[in-house]
Amino acid sequence: MKKWLFAFSMAGLLALTGCSRPAPEEETSPAETETVEEAPVEEETSGIKVIENVGPDKNRTVSLRIVDENNPALPGREAVKVRGIYISGPMAGSTELFQNILDSAAGTEINTVVIDFKDDQGRITCPVDSPVASEIGACRPYVQDMKELIASLKERGLYVIARVVAFRDPWLAEKKPEWSLHLADGSLYRDRQGMAWVDPYRKEVWDYLVEVGTEAKEAGFDEVQFDYIRFSTEGTMRDVVFDEAVTGGRSKTDVITEFVKYAYENLASQGLFVSADVFGTIIGSDIDAQAVGQVYTEMAKHLDYICPMIYPSHYGPGNFGLEHPDTMPYETVLEALKKSQMVMDQAAEADGHVSSQAIVRPWLQDFTASYLGEGNYIPYGYNEVQRQIQAVKDAGYDEWMLWSAANRYHFKEEAQ
Repeated sequence: MKKWLFAFSMAGLLALTGCSRPAPEEETSPAETETVEEAPVEEETSGIKVIENVGPDKNRTVSLRIVDENNPALPGREAVKVRGIYISGPMAGSTELFQNILDSAAGTEINTVVIDFKDDQGRITCPVDSPVASEIGACRPYVQDMKELIASLKERGLYVIARVVAFRDPWLAEKKPEWSLHLADGSLYRDRQGMAWVDPYRKEVWDYLVEVGTEAKEAGFDEVQFDYIRFSTEGTMRDVVFDEAVTGGRSKTDVITEFVKYAYENLASQGLFVSADVFGTIIGSDIDAQAVGQVYTEMAKHLDYICPMIYPSHYGPGNFGLEHPDTMPYETVLEALKKSQMVMDQAAEADGHVSSQAIVRPWLQDFTASYLGEGNYIPYGYNEVQRQIQAVKDAGYDEWMLWSAANRYHFKEEAQ
């Protein structure tokens, strides 16, 4: 039954993606268009909800995982309790340096690496056979043979996640300006770092991201994790002019949630796990959620894992009643995850059932935020990392990832 269902799910995928050409429309008579619409049909089998007759033309089939701890994965997927680290494209391609990191992590809880597959510049970090990526020259192959690298990581028993930066994509924005955010004078919108962003409302961008995710699967990744799955947070966003024909009256939160659902339907059906990074500050804050387009509990309904970035350095003075959150890593992470559990429980109660299928897997801080200024931060090392991990456990969670942009991690206590 499971093999049949997975094949059935793949059939739904082909109907969903439409990455290349749409199927020709069949001619219909007025009588045919006026027939009573067929209601969606739902079937539950082996932990999967199969929904037929969905979409505007009632011609799509969707397979989604049922929320059930006894059914943690679609057929073909094996869930792993992740304790991971982030690795940049250049580091992944630096064989000796990367191996040194992995050797240092050996014997610790680390069982996962999150590798840049599509990075903050919009560059894909290995050669891929992708139509759009090839057209725009997106590949910057830090890793010449990603399949070989992933095979070596799996020989070490590691779970491998592809980090895919979504809507902050200066490379795509420059190469395909018609898919990008614009100002009233027609110029590209740029953030304070000079980076252009693509338009989250554009279906072409969605399809490109699914295309990239599919290439990650072909390379051997177990999971696709989307980052920057949001709008820019800068005040200059008020100057962006959106095309009403493209937005269709949808809000920022509407379209981000729609993309999450679309990406999940397409990628999970191929056997990939799908996750998304979100701001920790959106948890329980409608103002922050509306600004970036991320509604925590709604996104969680369409993901395997939701990954709040609850770095203590990201919380201002007074958050959670803490004078300087960065100086109190245990308390900050514990309070952030308590808040996460509270809003998830409230959403479930409001829906009258379990509303979240996503497992909460937070990002933790393994860097020193000296930019906060004297008195507002502390140096982060092994002890500060361990306090955060203990807070995750004390909050009732057992998965986490460490972030260091420089890939410098504190796996073991340093000799005094």
